[in-house]
Amino acid sequence: MTDQKAVLGIIAGSGPEAGVDLWRKILVANRIALNERFRGDIDAPHMVIISEPTLGLSMDLVANREPVWASLCRCCEDIAPQVDYFAIACNTLHAYQSEIEALHLPAQFVSLVDTAVDFAQRRALSSLALLAADPVARLDEHSPYQRLANAVRVEVPRQSLQQLILDVKRLGPTPELSARFSSIVAGLESHTVLLACTELPLIAQPVAGKELVDVTDLLAERMARLSLATASERPATAARRQH
Repeated sequence: MTDQKAVLGIIAGSGPEAGVDLWRKILVANRIALNERFRGDIDAPHMVIISEPTLGLSMDLVANREPVWASLCRCCEDIAPQVDYFAIACNTLHAYQSEIEALHLPAQFVSLVDTAVDFAQRRALSSLALLAADPVARLDEHSPYQRLANAVRVEVPRQSLQQLILDVKRLGPTPELSARFSSIVAGLESHTVLLACTELPLIAQPVAGKELVDVTDLLAERMARLSLATASERPATAARRQH
């Protein structure tokens, strides 16, 4: 399989729609990356997806940290032997990034948070706004985005987005939820606004004077590039998988 594209994996469930959204965005990014070389279905990425409903307990991570990790660990161990690279379609679950990396799995974990930090550094941003669920937006030692806050000044909204995110999970995208989202964004000082919750792009609308950056888009572009890497270009972690 050395001449074939790398196999990509997605862990979803928090929420399941976020997994579908990331998959769709990887397909688009792959088509753009191939450009005129794209011939259709045969050039789509090879994907493996696991969607685990119990990962939805991460919306209250403080109360559910142990059972969520048990579920996520099982998903990582299940998907890693089948893929070269895998990602998690949830920002909050990146609170377990160090635990995932400590598993030394036979596939490379591709982090949303690392991708967001890379974006901020490439842009040489001095500040940005972060829209996220409460466990992420607190930017404390339990937040996966604390490292971003160490690199740039991070603005968070005065009001919690937790209920808005729960409403998206329960109701799906609606005009009323999009209006609530736009009102929150309009009240921010920062020009660049990072959407660090996979439900928010589902209701995002353009807001004058703001650049909305979907972290999932950044991750999809990175995953698509990795899927096209030759065997010799793949990191040693991914190369350990036996084809």
